[in-house]
Amino acid sequence: MQFETYLIFLVTTAVVVFSPGAAAVAVASQGAANGGRRALGGVFGIASANAVYFALSATGIASLIIASNLVFSVIKWAGVGYLVWLGLTALFTPAGAIRVKRSGRQSSLKALFAQGFVIEFANPKALLYFAAILPQFLDINAPIVPQILIMGMTTFLIDLTSYTAYAFLGDRLTRGEMKNWVVGLVNKCAGIALLYAGFRMAGVTVMR
Repeated sequence: MQFETYLIFLVTTAVVVFSPGAAAVAVASQGAANGGRRALGGVFGIASANAVYFALSATGIASLIIASNLVFSVIKWAGVGYLVWLGLTALFTPAGAIRVKRSGRQSSLKALFAQGFVIEFANPKALLYFAAILPQFLDINAPIVPQILIMGMTTFLIDLTSYTAYAFLGDRLTRGEMKNWVVGLVNKCAGIALLYAGFRMAGVTVMR
């Protein structure tokens, strides 16, 4: 892989990852409710889910999943249901799965990791992205495995950097001792963002 090609892959992936979405909202909420450092559990969950999708795409299994309407639909609708549930919880319950106000009780690292992993793994857009983009950057005249490893590690590091920033952004929100109405507004915005992401995900289809 030429260096110029790698830079294009780096910039493209960074733009996609840093764009706020359901995972960013979730990890920012984890940071607000549990602190930035503890929210790293969710960050690693999201990065791990993307690593799984990257590996599937690199080995060609993603093509089989995308080709199967049943498997793809199961992943998509499970993700839609989970995001809608999170969004409704944030909108209509004072202390649900998404909390922007910090309390004395904090979630375990395992629970935060699991939430981050499920939210990202249930998003078929990540699978579509890797399946579509990887072949565009591979140099078939050079060894394939080193290129896959370089792009995989690059993606993992971008994930960690991006979602760590969102986690500490959420942490900073609560350190400012926000008024209750501001906390409520942020919770409502998070809920709406998650519902919007769920509805957008429901419209995801595979171009055949």
